[in-house]
Amino acid sequence: MSEFVVGDEDFLLDGRPVRLLSGALHYFRVHEEQWAHRLGMLRAMGLNCVETYVPWNLYEPAPGRYGDVAALGRFLDAVAAAGLWAVVRPGPYICAEWENGGLPHWLTGPLGRRVRTEDAEYLGHVERWFRRLLPQVVERQLGRGGPVLMVQVENEYGSYGSDAGYLRRMAGLLRECGVEVPLFTSDGPEDHMLTGGSVPGVLATANFGSGAREAFATLRRHQPAGPLMCMEFWCGWFDHWGTEHVGRDAADAAATLREILECGASVNLYMAHGGTSFAGWAGANRAGRLHDGVLRPTVTSYDYDAPVDEAGLPTEKFWRFREVLAAYADGPLPEVPEPPVRIGAPVAGGFDGSAPLDAVLAELGGPETVTPVPPTFEELDVDRGLVRYRVTVPGPRQPYPLSVTGLRDRAVVYVDGRPAGCLDGAEAELAEPVAGGAVVDLWVESLGRVNYGPRLAEPKGITGGIRHERQYLHGVRARGLRLDAFTAEAVAKLPLEAVPGDGVPGGAVPGGARPGLSVARLRVAAPGDAWLRLPGGGRGFVWVNGFCLGRYWNAGPQEALFVPGPVLVAGENEVWVLELDPAGAAGGVELA
Repeated sequence: MSEFVVGDEDFLLDGRPVRLLSGALHYFRVHEEQWAHRLGMLRAMGLNCVETYVPWNLYEPAPGRYGDVAALGRFLDAVAAAGLWAVVRPGPYICAEWENGGLPHWLTGPLGRRVRTEDAEYLGHVERWFRRLLPQVVERQLGRGGPVLMVQVENEYGSYGSDAGYLRRMAGLLRECGVEVPLFTSDGPEDHMLTGGSVPGVLATANFGSGAREAFATLRRHQPAGPLMCMEFWCGWFDHWGTEHVGRDAADAAATLREILECGASVNLYMAHGGTSFAGWAGANRAGRLHDGVLRPTVTSYDYDAPVDEAGLPTEKFWRFREVLAAYADGPLPEVPEPPVRIGAPVAGGFDGSAPLDAVLAELGGPETVTPVPPTFEELDVDRGLVRYRVTVPGPRQPYPLSVTGLRDRAVVYVDGRPAGCLDGAEAELAEPVAGGAVVDLWVESLGRVNYGPRLAEPKGITGGIRHERQYLHGVRARGLRLDAFTAEAVAKLPLEAVPGDGVPGGAVPGGARPGLSVARLRVAAPGDAWLRLPGGGRGFVWVNGFCLGRYWNAGPQEALFVPGPVLVAGENEVWVLELDPAGAAGGVELA
């Protein structure tokens, strides 16, 4: 079997110097039936390796209850079949613009800032998870005939903390679980980040988007020997809802890639192919220099302006990178794979029926609690979704302003069943006063848990209280609605109200889809990749044949949701739209 080691100057494969030309591809952001195509695109670009994170919260929704952990193993098998090596970054924290940085809500809820430290309770959960996950990696290491060359210790820890004992424990745990390949860390090329994130005896790598020579010079001050590697070359970037689309000039990115390689370094393109944060798994950031300002939720698309776009197609950046990388290839590059099949003629349809939010909550929601103060999402066991908080204003009394403290993230408010406004921000107040005796419903939505910076692990929901003038309102009734409650069996039980059509094929809800769940049925001649649009839609989530595409929002910049071809079927396809905005008025669904 082959041996991969970290030499004094180079990576060595069976004693020969080798350069890693890697690209990030998060298998959990790509439909499994499309893995082979995306890996083929990376090979054709000139890469010899693929890197992926592993999101803990995707696979352990409750302590000791596991999902499809074996998906990582299947992906690594696909990597080997594609003729590529693999770098695995198992966390436990991954950032990745992913909900809570990959940490489970049931963990960060009670532990808060104790995560990512040498805290005994936290480490106990991590060890249980790693012992369940890492056999997928261990049995596929290079020395055992698999593709895995390296495994990362934690992730960009120097941007967060300085608990050296914790990092040593993470490195030791990987070894205890059977990881034999070289370990590494990755951090920004700044002294405090490398100081906080490095582990003695473990290869340090740097993450940056430009200034390669300066970055590697900083890295060399901390690590005089060993191969140089940019573990995250940020060749694009991601978007936040309500902001302008972010991109990077292809020629500029290619020039930086060439600079990295001219330094004699290995590289990992972040991202080579970004994919999609399906099912509401997109995270959020905090604005400001120290990442502690206002919330900036990340869009569903993780296209990242990568060389292979969200739909798996080559961009101008792909061709420019291919030209640079060809000079470092052992021979001619493979042919570029044929593009995935697209849907045929565009199709559109109206909604056949809908159920209001209260009815959806009654059928699909969790148990209702009654507590003196509002419980958080974590206390209600809601990871992705929303919570309805209901209070009754005591009376008689005159109208006073109603406000919410500690709101995370957005509340649509109804007073006696009528829309009364939308609240954003930690301290928010309704525009119109509320009278005594009124019943107030606050539908609070998480827009994504923070995935980077000092606000990591903060709870969601109403984390303070609900006030009428200065007085807190107690006796809060709360009920959660998780996204994973939307199954075909559950939705089939909803009391959908049929409505007459208004000229839109299939019938349509007059004035558009109201807050609640609306159902449309679209006939497709043959399945293929498509983009879904909701003209007039406000904000919510969409499912196609039970597969959650993610969040839509008319705040932009994202205007359409990617539909992987394998999700569609020839014939009738059922679409569920969970509209949360009272101003939303989608008259139907378009696939093109």
